[in-house]
Amino acid sequence: MAPSVTEIPAERRTAAPQDEIHSAVLDLRETTVREVNEILQAPDAPARSTVSAPRGAHALACGLTADVEVTIDGHVGYYCAGMNQRAQVTVTGNAGVGVAENMMSGSVRVRGDASQSAGATAHGGMLVIEGNAAARCGISMKGVDIVVGGDIGHMSAFMGQAGRLVVCGDAGEALGDSLYEARIYVRGSVASLGADCIKKEMRAEHLAELTELLAAAGFDAEPADFTRYGSARELYNFRVDNASSY
Repeated sequence: MAPSVTEIPAERRTAAPQDEIHSAVLDLRETTVREVNEILQAPDAPARSTVSAPRGAHALACGLTADVEVTIDGHVGYYCAGMNQRAQVTVTGNAGVGVAENMMSGSVRVRGDASQSAGATAHGGMLVIEGNAAARCGISMKGVDIVVGGDIGHMSAFMGQAGRLVVCGDAGEALGDSLYEARIYVRGSVASLGADCIKKEMRAEHLAELTELLAAAGFDAEPADFTRYGSARELYNFRVDNASSY
């Protein structure tokens, strides 16, 4: 197992202004997911919202397009914060399949663990998972930054086209299979590399990039402890001679 990650205390992070703002508490014991999402998606949505009693509800806080803060106090189901744009979404518990799927911008933070396909196809923004992420984390990522405080499962960053995946723990089998230009940093061990994914030199610009990503995610880890992985660029175009390698 990789060394544990020390989270930077909240008081050392950049604090939001403490001015009086429009806020709301939305209790899913008293309303529906559809109604909650309508409030969060509205042009006059509260600047800060807390969703209580989510109890594993699916598709919470999806399709947000405004610069708002949403805290979901508990565990969520499938596709939480999918298609996010600009919003800052925090899940205090665990997240089901596809958290932050197809995110465009903004940030999503999961304080617990995340199930399969976290950040799938996401084009931008930052996804932070403080615990572990299951299989296919960052599958087909297209520009998102993903930082995982623990381990990730097999086939993570499969067909990753752009963006950065940072893993403070260990990585499962077939990491970066069929990778394009996404960059991967792993502090712990890697069970195996996927097709066309190789270990690469960690140069000064990569250490600087990793330092910024760890700081943005709120993790206090030493960039020099990580290994960089990327595409060998041998399988970009299909050739029948390479059929068995895909």
